Amino acid sequence: MTVSAFDANVFLEPVLLSLRVSLVASVLVFALGVLAAWRMTRKTFRGRTLLDTLFMLPLVLPPTVIGFILLVGVGRKSQFGLLIEAWFGQTIVFTWWGAVLAAVVMAFPLVYQTAKVGFISVDKQVADAARSDGAAEGQVFLYITLPLAARSLFTAFLLGFARALGEFGATLMVAGNIPGRTQTVPTAIYIAVESGNLAWAWYWTGAIILISFLVLTVVNRKVA
Repeated sequence: MTVSAFDANVFLEPVLLSLRVSLVASVLVFALGVLAAWRMTRKTFRGRTLLDTLFMLPLVLPPTVIGFILLVGVGRKSQFGLLIEAWFGQTIVFTWWGAVLAAVVMAFPLVYQTAKVGFISVDKQVADAARSDGAAEGQVFLYITLPLAARSLFTAFLLGFARALGEFGATLMVAGNIPGRTQTVPTAIYIAVESGNLAWAWYWTGAIILISFLVLTVVNRKVA
């Protein structure tokens, strides 16, 4: 960061990229988290506790550990990374899709746990009554479970968005900090502080605080 005077384009680049990454990541992690939560609340099976613990692990591990695992897992030296490169013509490491991947993994525990609480709160008697009337599992899920758990699911989506917006450690390792390409607001703040440009650090800090405040306000209104 060498710009001293305020420049709207320089300011907006990481903000808009962060919003794009967060939106895409929140949609993906919402789908994965809801599906996982629904499956985990429907059946009891061997290894369920172990799997549940694995799902929640990114919540307690340092983001750099998650970032390192992802970097090894999707890098060019991994089979999965080579497969991605063969399909799309490039690796996702040091691209904005790498930031999306990091955000999805780090936001998953929040989305999963919130969705699971919502599904557990649904009265099983209502779902059982629908099944006894001939409703298939898919119909019960779409027309009974989802509407009754809608408040929790909406909260899960917003929390996933907020968590993705603030992701830093794993993002820095997987996506790097390339201005205009992979530089999100958290990484931009870090670089601004490292270079001693506190004015720009405050600009971006104010932006992410404002966005996060608005998201949490919506969450609190839905929960209340």
